[in-house]
Amino acid sequence: MTTGGTDSTTAARAALSRLFEPSDTVGLGLVSVVGPIDALRIARGEIHAGHDVRAQLHDLLGMPDDRRDHLQEGLSRWAPRLGDLAPERDLATLERLTGRLVTPESSEWPAALHDLQTSAPLCLWVRGNHEIPNLGRLAAVVGSRDSTNYGSSVTADMASGLASRGYSVVSGGAYGIDAQAHRAALATTDDGAFPATVALLACGVDRYYPAGNEELLRTVARSGLLISEVPPGSSPTRWRFLQRNRLIAALSAVTVVVEARWRSGALNTAHHAAGLGRPVGAVPGSVHSANSAGCHRLLRDGTAVCVTDAADVAELAGPLGEPPLGDRAREDAEPARDQDGLTIPDLLVLDGLPVRAFTTVDKLASVAGLSIREVLRGLARLELAGLAHRTSVGWRRQKE
Repeated sequence: MTTGGTDSTTAARAALSRLFEPSDTVGLGLVSVVGPIDALRIARGEIHAGHDVRAQLHDLLGMPDDRRDHLQEGLSRWAPRLGDLAPERDLATLERLTGRLVTPESSEWPAALHDLQTSAPLCLWVRGNHEIPNLGRLAAVVGSRDSTNYGSSVTADMASGLASRGYSVVSGGAYGIDAQAHRAALATTDDGAFPATVALLACGVDRYYPAGNEELLRTVARSGLLISEVPPGSSPTRWRFLQRNRLIAALSAVTVVVEARWRSGALNTAHHAAGLGRPVGAVPGSVHSANSAGCHRLLRDGTAVCVTDAADVAELAGPLGEPPLGDRAREDAEPARDQDGLTIPDLLVLDGLPVRAFTTVDKLASVAGLSIREVLRGLARLELAGLAHRTSVGWRRQKE
């Protein structure tokens, strides 16, 4: 079994991942302030958190004017679970599954998770023979559980295209779009150089949920990766599903929503990605389809950009050493124009320059509607760019 950091630190993180619910701000804040070992000792009542610790935690939570004792509330919330803590048992279960616990102290810990800051997970329970790829190699494809034939077809093409380009396809292991993304990636990638697909679970990695996807998830465990932030034996809950979505978003260079209803959980993943500054894509569908209403919502409010194939998604993610793809490729195929990259004042000056005759700075200022100073600065920049030519009688546009 491969673990990160010392045995005591690993065991403490394993225990805390069972004690705290995902994104428990007080628990994660306590770990940030005192470290995992002392955080566990405080939770167990073995040591007392003094005034300094409580003050630092209070400030970390961003509520300096709040007089509530958040730590005491946390201790009361965690108390019923203290008797269930058995990190050695959980780690032994993971070892029987040939899994490993990846912690922030481990070299395998994904640096991308640091972007979650105080909501980063305590550890990752991982099954699979591959290491977790870095941010640039992961692309998330998510969507409705009740996908249509259209959504399933688009997902298969997109996931297959991404896998063939060297991306590991990330999704949530659910029915519908998630399952189709995993299947297409598994069917495309067989070289073993990287995990074909990564499934982020809202339950323990020893459980195959939903039950109808058991065979699929078993295959993912063999050819890809199963990852969870909760320990073996943990059941899926609505809260854990929502928090799982932030991990999908954080680990992936791009998140694509293929189909989503107006209030789909896939939109939650998209908003997590946008909040982290990750690009988000959405696949357009029929205006009559309720399954595409969420995608159209993302496009309308500017959260996502329109994507139609794997090339567009790879462009958003940043292609792996490949030439530009998608819309960028179509743009690059167009011939360059003089005005490309110019500021608005420079464009106004360029438009005012005659091609054959000559003009003066005063006349240019009148034609362009700019001050003399703005015109002089613009002419200097245009001359350096080879777009303007100065002679003793005035200025004109540089001939090709």
